[in-house]
Amino acid sequence: AVAARFKARTRAEWTEVFEGTDACVAPVLSLGEAPHHPHLAARSTFTDFGGITQPAPAPRFSATPAAVVSGPARPGADTESVARDWDVPGLTGKGS
Repeated sequence: AVAARFKARTRAEWTEVFEGTDACVAPVLSLGEAPHHPHLAARSTFTDFGGITQPAPAPRFSATPAAVVSGPARPGADTESVARDWDVPGLTGKGS
């Protein structure tokens, strides 16, 4: 019954229903949409490094500012070193 009720309106319609209320409701955004959402943009939640938009460092403290110094890791790029650090040689299939 709850799922059917939510399917009765679009995401935009539900967002409008709750706009300006103190209900803890926010739209679920894609990674392409999130950086452009006014709330996230105002808080600099995302940053750009080398043409790649990615989440900004968090948490952020005034006395210890953080900076992005490289782009995001590529999937699997660090598997061998992680397997070595965790002593899990079978993770890569290459043995020890």
